[in-house]
Amino acid sequence: MKNFDDLQELRAEFDAMTNKAEEYCGDGSCPTDEEEGVDLRDYPSYTEALYARLIAPHVSGIYLSRWDIKDIAGVAGDSMSIHPRKRMFEMLMKFAVSQERMQLVLDSLEEHMQEKIDIYKEIAESFPHSASIFEEKIEKAERTIKFFPQIMKEYF
Repeated sequence: MKNFDDLQELRAEFDAMTNKAEEYCGDGSCPTDEEEGVDLRDYPSYTEALYARLIAPHVSGIYLSRWDIKDIAGVAGDSMSIHPRKRMFEMLMKFAVSQERMQLVLDSLEEHMQEKIDIYKEIAESFPHSASIFEEKIEKAERTIKFFPQIMKEYF
């Protein structure tokens, strides 16, 4: 019966924690990485830091497919073939080794993100019930674009 008692204790602890969820930022009042500003130096490498910030759709608001990355690279002046997304991003960062090239990549990325934002706005306008979903994505994308000067400042 020891296992049953342990299970009951665990359940009681979980229930107590669940009941106090508001104390643990359940109301959304705690600052997030997005609000505080992410310190890119916390990542093991420059590329991983940017990958986490720019390519993760839950952070950037925009999903970048492999074809999107290929197009962004092409506009920036790099030619690349299709690989897994992370590998393609790594290749793009190898291209962006100078301040000038990184600016080309960020300009291309911004242009691409603006196109996606325009699509999101159009969908939100055409289908008002979906507006709240797209407004969140638009806000994240605009926050990501505002982050670009910090990237240039920190790394160049």
